Order: sequence, then C-alpha cells, then structure tokens
Amino acid sequence: MALALMSGEAAARLDLLTSWHSDWTGLRVAVLGLGVTGFAAADTLAELGADVLVVAGTAPDERARLLEVIGARLVQSELTGPPDELVAHDPDLVIVSPGFHPDHPLLTWASGRRIPVWGDIELAWRLRDKVGAPAEWILVTGTNGKTTTVQLTAAMLAAGGIRVAPCGNIGIPVLDAIRDPQGWDVLVVELSSYQLHHLPRTGPGALVPWSSVCLNVADDHLDWHGSAEAYREAKATVYANTKVACVYNKADAVTERMVQEADVQEGARAIGFGFGVPGPSDFGIVEGILCDRAFLEERYDSAIELTTVEALALVGLAAPHVVANTLAASALARSYGVAPADIRSALELFQLDSHRIEVVAAAAGIRWVNDSKATNPHAADASLRAFDSVVWLVGGLLKGVDIDDLVKSHASHLRAAVIIGVDRVALRNAFRRHAPELQVFEIDAVETEEVMRNAVRQAAGVAEAGDVVLLAPAAASMDQFADYAERGRQFAEAVRDFLGGEADDDHSASHPGA
Repeated sequence: MALALMSGEAAARLDLLTSWHSDWTGLRVAVLGLGVTGFAAADTLAELGADVLVVAGTAPDERARLLEVIGARLVQSELTGPPDELVAHDPDLVIVSPGFHPDHPLLTWASGRRIPVWGDIELAWRLRDKVGAPAEWILVTGTNGKTTTVQLTAAMLAAGGIRVAPCGNIGIPVLDAIRDPQGWDVLVVELSSYQLHHLPRTGPGALVPWSSVCLNVADDHLDWHGSAEAYREAKATVYANTKVACVYNKADAVTERMVQEADVQEGARAIGFGFGVPGPSDFGIVEGILCDRAFLEERYDSAIELTTVEALALVGLAAPHVVANTLAASALARSYGVAPADIRSALELFQLDSHRIEVVAAAAGIRWVNDSKATNPHAADASLRAFDSVVWLVGGLLKGVDIDDLVKSHASHLRAAVIIGVDRVALRNAFRRHAPELQVFEIDAVETEEVMRNAVRQAAGVAEAGDVVLLAPAAASMDQFADYAERGRQFAEAVRDFLGGEADDDHSASHPGA
C-alpha cells in the first residue's frame, strides 16, 4: 500500500513537469546509459537541479569526468540487475537510453516498482520552452531514409529563411537542440523505433508535432521489439496528435494504414508521396517533374513544379529511394510554407552524407560504392535497385530479420557476393536457395582492419567493367566495427589502398546519379 501511495505522489508531481520553468529541483532521477543520449539527459536534468544518478555498463572517460563537474553521480555495473546504489537512490523517474531492450532487467525492476520510464524525446518535449517560444517539431521515421529526409527537410526550411535544427537520432540529441541559446523556429527530429517505443500518445508527455512522416516500413530490429507487429506499432506513434500534415508513402500500404488509424489534431491532412502522377493532396512525378498537388488552392486541377529528375541527377540525387526521400521532405517543407523556389535552391546545393550510396573510387570501368548505412534489408534493397550489375558485399548482424526475399529479388543482377560478419548461415543458405550458380565468397578475417582488405581483394578478383562493387550490408555493424561509419571508412580506405594510383580522381567521393 505504501508503494502505491508513493508511486501516486510521484506520478502527480511528474504530471506537473511540463516546462523548463517547472520545479524539477530535488527530483530523484536515474539515467540508464552514458552514450550521447544518456549524457545529454543527465546534463539537462542536473542543470534543472534534479538529483541525478547515471547507471551504465560502460562509461567513456571524458563523459564520466564531466558527470562529476555537472554534479551527477555515476555507477558502473554489469546491468544484470539493479545495483545497490540504484535501489538506494529510490528514483522518482527513470530516463532510458534507446539501446535498452524493453525487457532489460533494469526496466523490469522499474516497472515492478511502478517507476515511470521516459525516453529523452519525452523529456525534451516537456522542456522545449527554455529559450522563448517553443519551436515547432517535424517528425521523421521509417525503416530506411530517415537521416537523408531530415537533412533534406532542414535544408529546404533553411533556404526559406527559417531557423531550423536537424536533431534526434541523426546524432544531435534533441535535448541539446532545445537548450541552444539562439533558439529555433523548427526542429526536424529523426526518431528511431526505439525512441518511439517510449513515447506516450496521450497525457502531458505526448508530442504534438507540426507534421510527421513514416517513410516506409519493413521488418527490422525484431530482436529489440520482439515482433514485427510491435515494431510497426512503435513506428505508428510518429503520427499521433499531428497538427498539419501526416505524410505517408503511397507505395507502402502500412504507412497509409498508420495515417488512417492515427488520432490527430482537427484539420490535419493526409499527404501521400510516390513516383506516379499525384492526386489531389499528393506529391508525385509527371513526365520527370516532381510536383506538389497538395499545398495549393487549385489542387484539383493543377500542380506546382518543384524540380525535375534530371536536375536531381546532376547533383547525385536521382537514385529512386533518394527521389522518394526528396518528395517526402518537400511535403514536410511545404507544410510549413516553404516556397517552391526555395526547395529548388536547397536541392541544387544538397549533398548526401558519407556512407550513403557514396562512390569512393572508380577504375577500369568499375565503380566502388559505399552504402554502409544500409543496415537492414529494406535499405539494401533500395541500394541494389540503383545498379544493373553488382558485386555485393553483404553481412554483419542481421538482427533477427529474414534475408531470403532480398537475395531472391536481386540474384539475377549479381555478379558475385562477398559475405562478411558473424551472421553467415542465413546468408549462405539464402544464396544456395535462390542463386545456386552465383560465386559466393566468405571473409574469415576477425581483425577489423583485415575484414575489408580481404573483402575488397576478393571483389576485385571477380568484378568486370560496368560492374559496381557495392557495400550494402543489410545488417548492423557492431559485430566487427564500432558502427556503420567505421565500416564504411574501412571499406573506402581498403579500396583506395588496393587501387593505388589507378583510381579516377573525378569519380572519387561522389554519389551515383541513378
């Protein structure tokens, strides 16, 4: 009975904490994890005067030292159960970093004690009024293309003279963005399924975004969410309470159904995007012209030209999945009033990130393309579709997803495959079933620096003029690399070392146009 009473009191206080200017003083908070997100949460809460205990399995030295400076405490633990210091802290609130599985022992412990658990996104939403009037939030999620779409949207908004910050899962914590002293008009927030899992759809912590998009949905992170249904349900949270535009992919029935079922603000519109001729309230393509038929009064009998596929090709943005991202970003930007001319200006200057269909070298008629950011089959599928003849570098941590359909779909235009990573059995079996005649090589190297050197040598031995050697792993990287960026860097370095002076400099570090 005492526990229930304490939980009720704590919940009542938390319900009142909806502003930077609320009284957070003395609130006992446990922050789980000391990555970028965990540190931002601890730093923010310490600034507010909360009593902060960070519990982490690993603690980078610099962040651990900074915790002492800001007045937070650190407990390093194996995280197999609550350490004594956490139990003694008796937290009113737990802030969880995205990497903690829902069934993690510390979350199970918190649930058993009826301690509320928030993610960093809910915390940032409640605190968004630190610097004057709160910025509007535009939310972006999807299995593939989130970061590119966030960057495109932010570039378009900036071209329209809007003070905008891309943040969230893109690498800049939202908590850092909302504390920036210059303030913003709009935050374009990339949300992973992990972050969406912890977001409430109702109550004081529920987000009310300006506009939102789920770009696409394919099975991913099933080991974390437990099922495809749970993963999709998390993604659907992005549309909850949207005020202006719920943007969805007309080629993905799941995203359309999410919008149909979403509980949104009165007046919010469903805006579809796709490669076909757009209907009223859609974005699409007519004879190579990207069109807005949603944000104009005469949308039933006319459309606004935004750019052309030809113009996108000139700046390396014509790969089909990048065109789709461009349509989605244009819809989000237009929902905030950005003029078509500003969208065109932004696209003329836009450059894709490294590790996203990046041509790192070309020699003897062979292009070497780094798409290390293709960390799931859906992303790898989009990348493979951009090329006609491929030597495919594939593998890593498959995260419980099925690889069969991906292999089957692309077997006909593969020259060969080179398997890296630890999850080899599923890949090996898929190639045997769907491409029994294909040359398939496996890289046995354990040392990180040797993996890509051996893979590049093997690929070079089978690639022919006109081929693309494509690193599109369809898997996470943490089995052999720190992250997808390190995997991509190692690939690029191995290619350049192998080619030496043979590489065509004018093709290096660019992006394919188709």
